[in-house]
Amino acid sequence: MATGRDVHKRPSRGAPWAGFEPGPADRPVPAWLRPTTGEHRLPIIVAILVVVGAQLIVRPKYGLHPRWLAPVLEVLLLVVLTVLNPVRMTRASRLGKFLSLAMVAAITVDNVVSATLLDAAIVRGKVGSDAVALLSSGAAIYVTNVIAFGFWFWEIDRGGPFARASGITPHPDFLFPQMISPHFAPDDWEPLFLDYLYVSFTNAVAFSPTDTMPLSRKVKSLMTVQSAVALSTTALVVARAVNILKS
Repeated sequence: MATGRDVHKRPSRGAPWAGFEPGPADRPVPAWLRPTTGEHRLPIIVAILVVVGAQLIVRPKYGLHPRWLAPVLEVLLLVVLTVLNPVRMTRASRLGKFLSLAMVAAITVDNVVSATLLDAAIVRGKVGSDAVALLSSGAAIYVTNVIAFGFWFWEIDRGGPFARASGITPHPDFLFPQMISPHFAPDDWEPLFLDYLYVSFTNAVAFSPTDTMPLSRKVKSLMTVQSAVALSTTALVVARAVNILKS
């Protein structure tokens, strides 16, 4: 299998990415359009551990019970996925794909429930007068929201990390700047988990796309849900915390 730093000439028109590579005929095919090595597992491990820590920060009354269930499930799924692909994600399997999506779904459901319960408690005036507890729970939900949807974007775009590494799906769900202007990017550039995490962060902060454009309806729908969760949590938590501190 070719590595991310290999430089290939433009393929024949029968290749799955034929017609998508910009530039003259002698320009190297960008890495995101050709087979490359799998992503490193470490950023994914760190992100999941951050999520587990954030879930434990959220106050028990603002989440699913028992509170330890989701973090334990996520850690167990992470262990299995790490065993399947210890260092680099090179071994694609249906089991791995299912477990990965299950883990992201568990994180998302738990966090959306926590955000809903927290927002409802604020609206009903039942959050008490502890601004620190309120802000810490709100911040944990916000951070988890960013990471969870970063995982969704990473899993969905062009079929997920394994499909992207194989170079078999040319139609992107996200249009990164490097795809439009490949002369500003190195030949071995391809979107990795941190790129999708950045997209998720900017969407949660700006409540809209910034430099990376969503193309498919499914990622547009996900970005809408993420922005709604981020906006409601931020507005209500900050407003209530300010009132508590002023009183």
